[in-house]
Amino acid sequence: MTQELHIVGGGMAGSEAAWQAAHMGVSVVLHEMRPKVETFAHQTGNLGEMVCSNSFRSDDDEQNAVGLLHWEMRQANGLIMTTADEHRLPAGGALAVDRDPFAEGVTAKLKALPNVRVSYEEVTELPDTGHWIFATGPLTSPALGAAIQKETGAEALAFFDAIAPIVYADSIDMSQAWMQSRYDKGETEEERTAYLNCPMDKDQHEAFIDALLAADKAEFHEGETAGYFDGCLPIEVMAERGRETLRHGPMKPVGLTNPHNPDEKAYAVVQLRRDNALGTLFNIVGFQTKMKYGAQADVFRMIPGLENARFARLGGIHRNTFLNSPTLLDSQMRMKSKPNIRFAGQITGVEGYVESAAMGLLAGRLAAAEILGKSLDVVPQDSAMGALIHHITGGAEAKTFQPMNVNFGLFRPVEGLKGGRRGRKDRYKAYTDRAKLAWTDWLQQFA
Repeated sequence: MTQELHIVGGGMAGSEAAWQAAHMGVSVVLHEMRPKVETFAHQTGNLGEMVCSNSFRSDDDEQNAVGLLHWEMRQANGLIMTTADEHRLPAGGALAVDRDPFAEGVTAKLKALPNVRVSYEEVTELPDTGHWIFATGPLTSPALGAAIQKETGAEALAFFDAIAPIVYADSIDMSQAWMQSRYDKGETEEERTAYLNCPMDKDQHEAFIDALLAADKAEFHEGETAGYFDGCLPIEVMAERGRETLRHGPMKPVGLTNPHNPDEKAYAVVQLRRDNALGTLFNIVGFQTKMKYGAQADVFRMIPGLENARFARLGGIHRNTFLNSPTLLDSQMRMKSKPNIRFAGQITGVEGYVESAAMGLLAGRLAAAEILGKSLDVVPQDSAMGALIHHITGGAEAKTFQPMNVNFGLFRPVEGLKGGRRGRKDRYKAYTDRAKLAWTDWLQQFA
């Protein structure tokens, strides 16, 4: 039993960790409490289920840090990226997937491996023996959360994560809306028309903001505080920061031309992105919300083109817990007080599907190497993987630690390059070129 690797949590990180460890020859037990124990956000018992957006964000591996992370995961035979590529949907320069077939694919591939066993039982304690990875994500169960809190001796950190609504495509008025990616981005016509756009004039925008601010919001439980992660702010919180905030965020009108009225510039634009391969569902981009359900339907039907919208899912809000990893984890992602346990995924303080899966990939490989008695080189800090793991295990300031997406601000500067916006393109290309060399070299020890 001691040579088995136990992984708790079958989301992006846990699934990727299991895949990587199994392909290194280690026996894996993947513990997933769903569907026996449900969560607020999950709908199925599938591994790798997507509960918020269906997008893995930019797929540009030369000018975007998350696109670079995609590239590194593909080079490492990553389960999440391989399956995402198989179920890809048009999304301009982004990588979006058909969420249900994607999760079904992840589940089938893991269950097909002879050295992976899935256990559908809840784990509520931190074991003292054996090799473990905890990748329970933002919806860690209360019992396990209490056990982690007891072990760390610190108050659990928490913020609130909000989910965007999904609209049935046939309920959208296409005499007002149109299909276009910003700046017509994409190599194919399908990519260049990957987003559905709903324009607003100034009066419509002002009325929408008024309704948004006045709408009934979800109440927090006693003792909870609304410490939102800035990358996933509810639209009401953005509106409270200023009436123009949304126009400079998810409702920015740039890079778009309305074919129904090409001579008039929209004051604001609400974008929707296809959510499944059939094109029957669209999610409202960036519209995470904590409005109550009745209020959501009323407010969102003020958007031109959505007056008669039917919703496959309304938005929601849930508590999201994460570790103060710089103080609790070592450079191998092991818990300092219980080195037989590693953590991976969002609970470590990375934000996003891709970042979570990436930390699962590393945890799986590091744990498998330890079980097999192999010594691995340190993950190179100049890779996207290395930049992330360095940030969460010591690079970040512990006192102000917050969940972090991968970004070039985490990378060490390349000497001799021009700073500022004008030098950004060359600088980003230099980062990605350097990262690819570093990551390729690190992977060679597994060949």
